[in-house]
Amino acid sequence: MSDDQRDDPLTRWLNSQPQASAQPPARWRGGLRFAFYGRISTVEHQDRVSSRHWQRDCANELVTAHGVIVAEYFDVGCSRRRGWGQRPQAAALLAALDDPDRGFDAIVVGEYERAFSANQLPHLAPVLEHHGVQLWLPETDGPVDHHNPTHQALIMMLGAQSRREVQRARFRVITAMRAQTREQGRYLGGRPPYGYRLVDAGPHPNTAHARWGRRRQRFEPDPATAEHVRWMFAQRLDGQSLASIARALNDAGIPCPSGIDPNRNPHRRGDRWTLRTVAAILANPRYTGRQVWNRQPAQTDTGRPEGEPVRRNPTVDWVVSKQRAHTALVSEQDFVATQAIRAHRSAHDGTTRRYLFTGLLRCRPCGRRMEAHWINQRPGYRCRHGHTSTQQPANRRHKILYLREDHILASLADHPRLSDGIQTPHDLVTLLRRRKITIVCDQEHCTPTIEKSAQVNLRGS
Repeated sequence: MSDDQRDDPLTRWLNSQPQASAQPPARWRGGLRFAFYGRISTVEHQDRVSSRHWQRDCANELVTAHGVIVAEYFDVGCSRRRGWGQRPQAAALLAALDDPDRGFDAIVVGEYERAFSANQLPHLAPVLEHHGVQLWLPETDGPVDHHNPTHQALIMMLGAQSRREVQRARFRVITAMRAQTREQGRYLGGRPPYGYRLVDAGPHPNTAHARWGRRRQRFEPDPATAEHVRWMFAQRLDGQSLASIARALNDAGIPCPSGIDPNRNPHRRGDRWTLRTVAAILANPRYTGRQVWNRQPAQTDTGRPEGEPVRRNPTVDWVVSKQRAHTALVSEQDFVATQAIRAHRSAHDGTTRRYLFTGLLRCRPCGRRMEAHWINQRPGYRCRHGHTSTQQPANRRHKILYLREDHILASLADHPRLSDGIQTPHDLVTLLRRRKITIVCDQEHCTPTIEKSAQVNLRGS
């Protein structure tokens, strides 16, 4: 209670009234010192103040006759699936264990599911035992005894129940979102694609949400950008390359998606169109007027490395509305034809060029993945260190790295880590992909090294 509350006339009157029975002291002197840990997962759908208070009240009720809470660690916006080391406040609590003057003797939580999921607690138990710190749970009505068979069984049950709760909620939500997309064509959140903007679509279909003032939204062509999307599809169907489309947009000074709305991708420069941006737009089926969901995997706690392209789910996992949900910027026939142009990369003589090491080569000087490139009538690979044909060349830049595929095969043929059971180039590539091996290339070094996932150095040709 704050000093202002103590001076409140109403508070003074309430405190002066005779009590029906004596209450236990708020703090039990001479007992254990506790660190309270709590957590909420979503800030948008949970009230931090009320959630923290009910968890803290449960913890206080558990320890009130045994000690006092002297420290608090409360994580906000963290999924229970994250380990303690991945939660900021939980990680700080673990770091405090190493301090002999940490100021607390035990940890207390208000509810098991707020702190742990699955087998997280059994993994944490040795750390707590090593530092001589008890863990108090309401479910055990006191400290957890990790050597007690009853407590062991209870912890296993609580972990399974916590995981089941997440899985059940996730299944219900995903099933509902599939039905809402397929049957109703509903917009389920996220940024509108380039070329569209969000507009009001009437009251929310859920009556309770509608009473609270929530509204539906849908896509509408953006007057400032929709024509650029139509133009890109027309150019691609006319036989233009992705590079020529991006270069034309840059030369015309047309802002790219992150340039028009910097909040879309704050980590991007937003000053030019790239091949990847054009390709992503031309591959988005939402431009046919259908609502599409589950193209991209849900965001994970670990995220993805900066610069890595967004991975898409297989098309069989996409959920597409049965009817058009918004105005189309390209017909379905033209969209499918555009994908066929993207899928078949044929040479001028009509043959299809194949590259064994697509996605398996990385440039050591700049860290980029090397791109497939036809060199002197042979398959090969190159890295232009960030320069693309969508922009004018800079005066000073690194020399382009070229590698011939036959030279790569010859260099890897007798490598001790790759020679076992290798009979054909196909066997070699299968092994690289199965073991997630990346070949790191440069112009000077050929010493084999092991980096994150068994990477091999290769001298450039």
